[in-house]
Amino acid sequence: MASKLFLAVVFIFDLIAFGLAVAAEQRRSTAIVKQDTDKNYNFCVYDSDIATGYGVGAFFFLMASQILVMTASRCFCCGKPLSPGGSRAWAVILFIISWVVFFIAEVCLLAGSVRNAYHTKYTTFFGVQNPPHCQTVRKGVFAAGAAFTFFTAVVSQFYYVFYSKARDSFQPYGGDTGVGMGTYK
Repeated sequence: MASKLFLAVVFIFDLIAFGLAVAAEQRRSTAIVKQDTDKNYNFCVYDSDIATGYGVGAFFFLMASQILVMTASRCFCCGKPLSPGGSRAWAVILFIISWVVFFIAEVCLLAGSVRNAYHTKYTTFFGVQNPPHCQTVRKGVFAAGAAFTFFTAVVSQFYYVFYSKARDSFQPYGGDTGVGMGTYK
């Protein structure tokens, strides 16, 4: 069966990644347009950039969790064979799903972190009607990363459980290789 200590460690990594992604969503950078009356131009002023750090932290904790699961299961393709049956079938399906949702979560977290770290530097003069557009990350990017982090956590845990069940139930054929020929009268 699957190691409970291993599952607990992976769960903690996933929980930290989820918490950091939620914190990144709540602490996204915001900007306001300020006027410099001495030099006659408008410019963007951004608040704290802490969400970028939270997003990168979530990215690395989720990656560490996925690496742990794939290392423990030998990435599904190495090691001793799995027993045929429902556990192996579910392990294959969950393996594929875990990589898909992991990739989506990582893209959301990385894109949100990069976009949050980008601050526009241009200015506009007072005579121009349009104030500068202060670029910020869209609401929901880190939330999507958090949601897919949660899905990755659930799917990878189930993948490892089904993988372990299929691996532990494998029994290679150890009987006679020939046809038994008893005494016939």
